[in-house]
Amino acid sequence: MGTAKTTTESVKQIHYLAAALKAPRITEAAARLADQGRDAGWTFEDYLAAVLEREVSARNASGAELRIRAAGFGARKTIEDFDFDAQPAIRQQVGSLASGGFLTEARNVVLLGPPGTGKTHLATALGIVAARHGHRVLFATATDWVTRLTEAHRQGRLPQELARLRRYGLIVVDEVGYLPFEQDAANLFFQLVSSRYEHASLVLTSNLPFSSWGGVFGDQAVAAAMIDRIVHHADVLTLKGASYRLRGRGIDSLPSIRTTTDDTEN
Repeated sequence: MGTAKTTTESVKQIHYLAAALKAPRITEAAARLADQGRDAGWTFEDYLAAVLEREVSARNASGAELRIRAAGFGARKTIEDFDFDAQPAIRQQVGSLASGGFLTEARNVVLLGPPGTGKTHLATALGIVAARHGHRVLFATATDWVTRLTEAHRQGRLPQELARLRRYGLIVVDEVGYLPFEQDAANLFFQLVSSRYEHASLVLTSNLPFSSWGGVFGDQAVAAAMIDRIVHHADVLTLKGASYRLRGRGIDSLPSIRTTTDDTEN
């Protein structure tokens, strides 16, 4: 009877302390793991570590979900969902990136290839990897990023906006090259790239080889300086083949500027 009373009082105390710590999941984990610990002969330290591990894992999962929702992905895509049978040449590179190590090293990732080959899928998947590793992420097309920076510049707060964006561990820029930029827009995009150089990671996708970026940004010098900063610490992946959207439709490919290994190395 005395033992049962002591256990009941302890459970109440756990409820109170878990609420005070704003960690209500500890109550459930403590009760469930208590029986497991007794049966397995855990030490007090083993039991405490197991309870705290469950709480930390749950918090990390909840935090990752919030970061994924806040990132602005068009759709949720993961590396596990990607069809590597269609892109076998990049399987090893993507597998290495999946560890998230490129984020701690402030390395960039550039995905080049024709439309429909999976660039946006992989960019999104790497964004989700970053969110799960505790990094804040923002995703938008190149055009949307320029619109955002243009508005900040118009309001006289561009330096503050760039500083705020540097606090994000990863920024994803989708569809570089789908629409050409005017000079002012190109300069703003260059400032975004420069502000993150050797500080935080970028993931960029483009249907154009680097040799064609001068036409996108309207200035070969600006394009060269931007590419230099992007690829200095970067993994460049070239995707090839026909659009997955055209499979089974009797169309082999879409008009596109071909990306080559030589282009990615310029």
